[in-house]
Amino acid sequence: MESMLVVGIAALAIGLALGWGIARTTGNRNVRQRRLAQQLDALQTEHTRYQAQVNEHFMETAELIRRLNDSYRDVHQHLAKGASKLCTENDARQELEQARQDNQLAYQNQEDDDGVEPPRDYAPRNDNVDNGTLSEDYGLSEKAEREERSGT
Repeated sequence: MESMLVVGIAALAIGLALGWGIARTTGNRNVRQRRLAQQLDALQTEHTRYQAQVNEHFMETAELIRRLNDSYRDVHQHLAKGASKLCTENDARQELEQARQDNQLAYQNQEDDDGVEPPRDYAPRNDNVDNGTLSEDYGLSEKAEREERSGT
């Protein structure tokens, strides 16, 4: 009977130890799960706040653009009214023609003074070269001559 009592106490001790170990490892998981749940809630709250800020920003931007368009329309109407009241049609035509001529002269003077041409997306055809830049063998003869001179 004593051996049964010793076996029972040993089984109880082993069961308590195993129970305590399982509870401890499970408890750590629960703590980790609670921490992760709190972090997730914090991130969701921050994300919701960020979305609200973005929404507010774009709403304010849309309102500012609407006001800018209204101001532009008001300025345009003011200028149109002023032009119709203050200028005759002949005066307006003369001013436009004078401005066009001034721009044309300025452009011609700029070309004459600088002697600079706008950049091209191709090389002009040279009289010494039979093929233009877009030809498949453009520049190959020069490359072959250089290779012959260098001996490769």
